[in-house]
Amino acid sequence: MEPKKGRAFQSSVYFSVTRFFILACMVVSEVKGQEKQLPICTESDYHYQYTECDSVGSRWRVAVPHTPGICTGLPDPVRGTECSFSCKAGQFLEMKTQSCKECVEGTYSLGTGVRIDQWDTLPPGFSNTASDPNGEYADDMANCSNSIWKPQGDYIASNTDECTSTLMYAVNLKQSGSISFSYFHPDSSIFFEFFVQNDQCQSTAGQSRWMKSTDNEWTSHYLQLGRGNNVLYWRTTGFSMDTSDPKPVLVKNIIITGVAYTSECFPCRPGTYTSKRGSSVCNPCPKNTYSNKGATVCQQCDQDKYSDTGSGACQQRSPCTQQDYFYTHTPCDANGQTQLMYKWIEPKICSEDLKGAVKLPASGAKVACPPCNPGFFQTNSSTCEPCPYGSYSNGTECDKCPAGTEPILGFEYKWWNQMPANMKSLVSGEHSDFEGQVAWEAAGEYIYTPAVSANDYMMLVMTLSGFRLPQHVATDSENTELARVTFVFETKCTTDCQFYFLAGENERMNSLVEQWSRSKEKQSYSYVVNSNSTVMFTWAFQRAAGFSNESRYNTDVAKIYSINVTNAINGVASSCRHCALGSSKTASSCVPCPSGHYIEKDSSACRQCPPNTFLSREQPYGEEACVPCGPKTRSNTMHTTCFSDCKFAFPDGERTLQYDLSHLPTRTTFNSGPSFTPKGLQYFHQFSVSLCGNEGKKLASCVDNVTNARTVSSYACQSTIIPSDVRGVKTVVSSQPVSLADRLIGVTTETVLDNITSPADLFPTKSRIPDVIFFYRSSEATQSCKNGRVTTIRMRCDTAGSAVLSVPSKCQEGTCDGCAFHFLWETADACPLCSENDYHKIVSACIQGIQKTTYVWREPRLCTRGAALPEQTVNACKTLDFWLKLGLSTGIIAALLLVTVSCYFWKKTQTLEYKYSKLVMNSSLKDCELPAADSCAIMEGEDGEDDLIFLTKKSIFGKIKSFTTKRTSDGFDSVPLKSSSEHNDMEL
Repeated sequence: MEPKKGRAFQSSVYFSVTRFFILACMVVSEVKGQEKQLPICTESDYHYQYTECDSVGSRWRVAVPHTPGICTGLPDPVRGTECSFSCKAGQFLEMKTQSCKECVEGTYSLGTGVRIDQWDTLPPGFSNTASDPNGEYADDMANCSNSIWKPQGDYIASNTDECTSTLMYAVNLKQSGSISFSYFHPDSSIFFEFFVQNDQCQSTAGQSRWMKSTDNEWTSHYLQLGRGNNVLYWRTTGFSMDTSDPKPVLVKNIIITGVAYTSECFPCRPGTYTSKRGSSVCNPCPKNTYSNKGATVCQQCDQDKYSDTGSGACQQRSPCTQQDYFYTHTPCDANGQTQLMYKWIEPKICSEDLKGAVKLPASGAKVACPPCNPGFFQTNSSTCEPCPYGSYSNGTECDKCPAGTEPILGFEYKWWNQMPANMKSLVSGEHSDFEGQVAWEAAGEYIYTPAVSANDYMMLVMTLSGFRLPQHVATDSENTELARVTFVFETKCTTDCQFYFLAGENERMNSLVEQWSRSKEKQSYSYVVNSNSTVMFTWAFQRAAGFSNESRYNTDVAKIYSINVTNAINGVASSCRHCALGSSKTASSCVPCPSGHYIEKDSSACRQCPPNTFLSREQPYGEEACVPCGPKTRSNTMHTTCFSDCKFAFPDGERTLQYDLSHLPTRTTFNSGPSFTPKGLQYFHQFSVSLCGNEGKKLASCVDNVTNARTVSSYACQSTIIPSDVRGVKTVVSSQPVSLADRLIGVTTETVLDNITSPADLFPTKSRIPDVIFFYRSSEATQSCKNGRVTTIRMRCDTAGSAVLSVPSKCQEGTCDGCAFHFLWETADACPLCSENDYHKIVSACIQGIQKTTYVWREPRLCTRGAALPEQTVNACKTLDFWLKLGLSTGIIAALLLVTVSCYFWKKTQTLEYKYSKLVMNSSLKDCELPAADSCAIMEGEDGEDDLIFLTKKSIFGKIKSFTTKRTSDGFDSVPLKSSSEHNDMEL
């Protein structure tokens, strides 16, 4: 049981025990009274009270003495009214007669309700606790001991730090009732919850516990309550990632209906009054008046004092200064002149009669009127009126658009003689009910904020009818830019002022777009409108960031020089542009071009963009309007954007790497490491990534489930995740969604694309496979990112298959400068597809006539899917014995052949030696000598080999011996010769 519910139970027990004790004391006092003769009790000595209702809904009225034992003779108990009985608003239950009576003047009653509107101290019945985000109560935490709700007179304010502050109130309803209260929740850095629990700690079904931000104004909240015990909780937790303190949540005017009865009327609080009987509410005193508690009329302040509306006292006026008045312009007259008028700021809190005070300057000086804004013309009465459709103007007179052109509709305000018809100014805050108070004032070249209360918000609101794309732009659900709002502003501050820009559907559904603190030089800001539900834009200026009851004034000022809105329905035109011509009789009517077509400059005809290009929205004329898609991307069917199907190829040396990332999840999320605010609260950044989307559709989404229920869709987005302790169950709080990638620029292995750099040192690697890098842009501009954010996602091959997304170790939040975000995705799906180059074959030995061929991956394997590993093959083969036999046979044959050839050549050599010897012998004869008879001379053409014979058969060794020993005395060998007549041999 939570502490407050325990207290409620204890109160019930305490009441029962007290009632018993009182009754016992009454008995004792009667006994003693008989002895001491106590006086008879009068009506001032006691009060009436009802007993608890029984099971049938009945109760008794009993008299209870204020001080037991001082008197005797109390009235006897009587049957009371039914438990469901109640009086009307403006009445109370008179306990003596048990009938309803009207409240007198200066008091009020809600009948069956209770109003809590005085917060000088914490009202009875409320409990105030503080705890750290993990749920530990402040009694044990010195750093959260002061982080409780603090009464501030007219309201109660929450904490602004990162402790959890809880305001509780327990009430028992005799019938179904309700609770309503007003709250002020201007800062989304504080999470504000309101919920109701019964005595079983069960929350009311169907209620939204998260309170929406109020966009700088008070908002009412209403909730029905059931019969029985109800414990009301107001809980806040601050969250700020910078050193500035958020603005507190303020709560006031708590009204609870359904209580049993009201036995008395409540006096009007100071600053309010009622002059009627039977009032259910007290009226606030007008400005420069005051009232005390229970007043029936308001008193006028002295001449030298002033008061705000609903004041309980008057304050001393100070001498008037130049900051206490402002100037404005009257409408232009027939002569084109305007009068300069000076006015006191309302409510006027200064005095002109005090020493050193300034007087209000004289009004009426005439100056020339500024020209009309573009798209307007000046009438004969010097007023500015919009040009009719189909015409344009530079602010002087309207001209019709030439044939073949269309007006460029929108609003361009750069001259401020008077407030435009679709704009208004108002003051939001504690002093917003003052009549005649001016928030923004036109001053010719700009519109500015005159000096008003430092705590109030000076609101400038523009309301439009909607937006329509030009005819040349095709509707695309993925590129939903309908219009653009651009304004030039400047702030000059001496304190911590704040300047806000909000956009939404209406005043209740505005969302903060951007805010600026302190002085800012003259600068421009653009906001992209993506939905026709966004038709209201608000500029708000607050001089003091904190909230105070004091009405302080200073010279801080905000100026807006120009506001430009494009594609506005019912807008005006400052120029015309060429358009595609239709086939009407006049041949001059504009028609929309089909999707993916540009307008030809010469003929104004529609021409289709080349493949893999998208049509530029800003410049639809000429073929140059078709912008080429980035590397490894292609255009969608409407030629409005480029996308990737996550299938591409990149050259890598002599081979080509094929990739297929389509198997990755269409959307994935991951958290960065824990971070801490300057005050120590832990939070995480959650990133959602949709790498390729679905043909240009952005599937990543981030949500805000606290202050504004909105969703951001893109290729990559970021939200802030904060752990929260809700009813003892850990839940996730997601807030501040931001788009990081609206458009895919291209996919490449290079580190630079379209002036976007993905530093390699942020994710070092030794892998020989290059990283595949996706490049994105976001069109949403911020103060620090004038050109929007950029994002790169590195896809790295990781065969371990862990699929890990990470941020750079140097930049734990994914970015080092807040504008460029870098991520690494390590996964097996980022590896190139396998090919024949990624495996090799192993051939086994021939075993029993069988040989196997096996294919294995090269290590390390850096590929996935793609070509499959071939199956093992089996082939027939010859064994080793066969080859040995074949080799031996071949060797023998070769040896024999070699011997034969050798003998042949040896014999040939012997023949040549013989011929040589014969030639030598013949050359040594004398010229006069004749050869002997039967000469062995070999005539030309004769072959001596046929006639060479050996006389005897000798062995080869014998032949060698005879060859070496048979020599004549003249040194010649003796060779047996055969004569021609075949006679006896002779030796030479």
